[in-house]
Amino acid sequence: MGHRDKVKKLGRTKPHREAMLANMAMSLFTHRLIKTTDAKAKALKPLVDRLIATGKADTLHAKRMVARTINNKEVFKKLFAEIIPQFTARTSGFTRVVKLGVRRGDGAPISVVELLTEKVVEETDDKGKKSKKAKSTDSAPAKSTAPKSKAPKSTAKTVSKAAGKGSSAPSTKNK
Repeated sequence: MGHRDKVKKLGRTKPHREAMLANMAMSLFTHRLIKTTDAKAKALKPLVDRLIATGKADTLHAKRMVARTINNKEVFKKLFAEIIPQFTARTSGFTRVVKLGVRRGDGAPISVVELLTEKVVEETDDKGKKSKKAKSTDSAPAKSTAPKSKAPKSTAKTVSKAAGKGSSAPSTKNK
């Protein structure tokens, strides 16, 4: 039974687990999306959400509390300068865990952990002025509205007509 199991131990000692989760949080803040196992992703989500919620207070004490976990100065500065200001309208739920399937080598279930930051999209008004609007928190890249060119695609499997069965000319056909 799983009664009173508040911490997923992940098969590690407490210092190892804390260091691993801190490193994963720093990677998430750096790249905004990381791929890991389901168990690690589920353990990372509350830690990252707590770090962002604490950092939103923007006090010296809050910064010191976050600095206990985030040891890298560049990541710490990026967190307070770029990431936390994007969550001003949000009170919780700063991350998302999406299950991908299983890993090919060992069959471990794999997930993606991503930050739900809002993207700023510039749109032009009918008068030609640019205005910034916050787009939804979708992490998919914006679709381009530019027309696609109809240029013919070159194929790698082209074979010369002169290169018949009896010809000694090399063919570029993949074997």
